[in-house]
Amino acid sequence: MNDRTFLAHAAVNPSEHHGFINPAIYRGSTAAFPNVAALAGGKQPYRYGRWGNPTSTALCDALSALEGATGTLLCPSGLTACTTAILAVCGSGDHLLVPDNVYGPVRHFCDTAARRMDIETTYYDPRVGAAIAELFQPNTRAIFLESPGSGTFEIQDVPAIAAVAHQRDICVLMDNSWATPLFLKPLELDVDISIMAATKYIGGHSDVMLGTIACGPRAWEQVRDMHFQLGQFVGPDDVTLVLRGFRTLDVRLQRHQESALTMACWLEQRPEVSRVFYPPLPSHPDHALWRRDFRGASGLLSFVTRNSSSEAVAAMIDGLKLFTIGYSWGGFESLVLPVNPRSIRTATQWTETGHLIRLHIGLEDVDDLIADLEEGFSRFRDISGH
Repeated sequence: MNDRTFLAHAAVNPSEHHGFINPAIYRGSTAAFPNVAALAGGKQPYRYGRWGNPTSTALCDALSALEGATGTLLCPSGLTACTTAILAVCGSGDHLLVPDNVYGPVRHFCDTAARRMDIETTYYDPRVGAAIAELFQPNTRAIFLESPGSGTFEIQDVPAIAAVAHQRDICVLMDNSWATPLFLKPLELDVDISIMAATKYIGGHSDVMLGTIACGPRAWEQVRDMHFQLGQFVGPDDVTLVLRGFRTLDVRLQRHQESALTMACWLEQRPEVSRVFYPPLPSHPDHALWRRDFRGASGLLSFVTRNSSSEAVAAMIDGLKLFTIGYSWGGFESLVLPVNPRSIRTATQWTETGHLIRLHIGLEDVDDLIADLEEGFSRFRDISGH
């Protein structure tokens, strides 16, 4: 079954839900047992609210099939999915490798809570490829990947990194929020743990927060145990919203991709722009890797302005009518955010002299979005002088 068809039919069992297409929203903490034998036997499928219900099972089963995973777990946010997965495979005295372009809150976790737990983190150049083996230590337990990277969109050589990691029995984790399993299936590239902020494209409507951890066979048991030990739980209403977004993921991503590519090509022609970072562009330094591994691209990209003042950038952004200033992305609306990777990198250097601007291209008409940015660039020129 093609993924597009699967999205519409996964976990749809009307015979189990009195004829209704969607599973019911099961709210509850207590699951009743008919007798002591059922309580002791452990065969009743649902035993306690935090341990799952038919609503969460529907989403987990659908995601596991889409990811090609042994099993999938749900977390209250994308960040908790990342941190739960890291804690499942790393403990006191262990060494973790993390790309220098990683999502900021994951870096903060590694530098704070993980450090207090005596987990050592080394940040690496995301373009290191198989040479990451030179960074291995006797206590290296896991490699975290994020491809493309937050804000700057480096594409990692995932198969090459996974190959050298598995030679040393090192676990490979990957944040796949940008592509989703529709455009990249990390487990097919020998990643052990595929993580997503389903807050973003899977939910798709900017009204829910949820994280997912899809595991291959090497990691499933230990991640499931850590998830249980931490008491992770997602409410059934949030699960239902994400399951709703799951159904329309394909049509939304196709629109995001089409509009983002149009926008990226337009930005490359603008005199106010020095560089555009969007992997489908032939000008992207990792375009060949993107073509090799990915089936498509989402709506998130960034560009660097010509060297100018912060006031010029603020004037450009503040007057935009269709782009909202905000952090999260993956919803129906377009977003804009100034980003400064220079302040947090330690393994690489950010040498661009202009300002980095991240855009999420939503579901609006792309010509309207271009017109909005064109007016923004006019304000930028009025202050910067170019």
